Amino acid sequence: MAYDAGMLSAVCGEINACLCGSARVDKVLMPTPDEVVLQLHAAHKTRRLSLNVSGNAPRMTFTDESKDNPLRPPMFCMLLRKHLTSAALLSVRQEGFERVARLCFSSRDEMGYAEDLFLMVEIMGKYSNLMLLDSSDRILGALRVVDFTTSRVRQVLPGMTYELPPPQEKRDPRETDSATFASLLSQADPDRPAEKWITSTFLGTASQVARELVWQAAGRADATVGELESGRMAEVFVSRFERLARGEITPTLVLDREGRPLDYAYDAVHYFENAATTRTYETLGQLFDAFYAARDRAEHLRALSADISHLLKNETARLRRKLEAQTAELEEAEKADGYRRMGDLLTANLYRIRRGDETALCCDWEAEGQPEVRVPLDARLSPSANAQRYYKLYNKAKTARTVLTRQIAAARAELDYLSSVGVFAEAAENAEELEGIRAELRREGYLKSTAKQPGKGKNPPQTKLRTFTSPGGYRVMVGANNLQNEYLTFTLAEKGDLWFHVKGMPGSHVVLFCGGAEPSEEDYTFAAVVAAHYSGASGKGTAVDYTRVRELRRVPGARPGFVVYHTNYSAYVDPADFARLTGETQG
Repeated sequence: MAYDAGMLSAVCGEINACLCGSARVDKVLMPTPDEVVLQLHAAHKTRRLSLNVSGNAPRMTFTDESKDNPLRPPMFCMLLRKHLTSAALLSVRQEGFERVARLCFSSRDEMGYAEDLFLMVEIMGKYSNLMLLDSSDRILGALRVVDFTTSRVRQVLPGMTYELPPPQEKRDPRETDSATFASLLSQADPDRPAEKWITSTFLGTASQVARELVWQAAGRADATVGELESGRMAEVFVSRFERLARGEITPTLVLDREGRPLDYAYDAVHYFENAATTRTYETLGQLFDAFYAARDRAEHLRALSADISHLLKNETARLRRKLEAQTAELEEAEKADGYRRMGDLLTANLYRIRRGDETALCCDWEAEGQPEVRVPLDARLSPSANAQRYYKLYNKAKTARTVLTRQIAAARAELDYLSSVGVFAEAAENAEELEGIRAELRREGYLKSTAKQPGKGKNPPQTKLRTFTSPGGYRVMVGANNLQNEYLTFTLAEKGDLWFHVKGMPGSHVVLFCGGAEPSEEDYTFAAVVAAHYSGASGKGTAVDYTRVRELRRVPGARPGFVVYHTNYSAYVDPADFARLTGETQG
């Protein structure tokens, strides 16, 4: 759902109840360009307050998630560290019933004098912003500067006096009693959807909240204004915002039928009926972590891997253009046997050709019926020179065919390699694994090496391999890049261990460390599902090859991690079983 003013009000209440008056800013972090995390210390406990102003999911909330931070913090982060480190958080106040919160701090300036500072958090979709103000509301800095070229209505520039966003012409639901609500409802168009009327009449009420209110009053979320009983609707509406004002909330997560997060709310949700299930949490921070944690990690890793994605995209496009040109050249080179035949025909019919002829009518003595074949000539050359010209074209085409066949095979192998790197980049679970992929690309010459980074021919430090425990208690390890695949298979694994890899696709090497023993069927299935999950495969019936490590051979001259094997079995599994099988077993 949208992070509306009601949700912001609930979050402000939770923050004030937990921290304000006793919390001090221990650290200011900025893991992404759109998020500031204030690490606060209060009552011998550390809490993280996330202020996220991204365009797709802006929010303010507590979080238990720890994220990687850039080595060089942005300028706005440095500004906040300068003014807010060791500052006391006095209160968090919502401005009216808008999606704007004011965090009030007590700090000291460079001279040691006390000063009041305010951090404004505007949760307004793509216009979301963070601003630091002094005691007179003068803007000291903003995450997103808005000048006259960007907006003629409202500018956000250092040195200017802060102004709230333009107010909406709507009513504050907290100041609306039952009689007023019923009066407003009676004046509305009876054919208008009740949900639309609520969102257009009252401040800070998201569509999801309006649908829930209508469902509670009418028993269905799509009721029109005329289908509502005004007294019941007024009772439901007023009761919700009275509970919110008292801080009586029920953080609720809505899950689809597959158990995936679908929506969230600060109060109970019923209007999905049988199409979804709900789960409640003790705090809003826990709710937001459950809803956003996986998605935020994925988006954070996508941002960290942008350089890898850009490189792979460009290199893949270059190779495909090269392959297209080489394939066209190879088709031309396939005419080699035709050139040789033309040369043979001219040689056998030299006595019939005169200098200056543009074509020669040659008898094919070797063909059945000895037909006559017309051969194009270069009139400037003698008959024998024309024959030699065709033999030269033949030799050139034959050499080109050999070279092009080899080059096309190499280009396709390189495409397969880049595809495998793309699979690893997509499956990376942290910044360390991404750095391992960069180290591999530097080693293979795709990225430049610096003095502090290992170049080609040097072994970069191995990042920690993913480790699981099978149902039978066996250790299962997974490579996160081609270098790790090589290291896992030919250094860590013993000849009697079992090796798994998705069939005919790029993916991780998976080794089940059994020391030559025969694991159970459940252990085999577990390792095969892990291999399918960490690959480019999807869907039921994914084929996974497995064999003993002793059966594997390196490919001479091939990229790291590429192996051949001739003795193997195949298992057919569903990668979607990964979460069920490994839920509590990841090491």
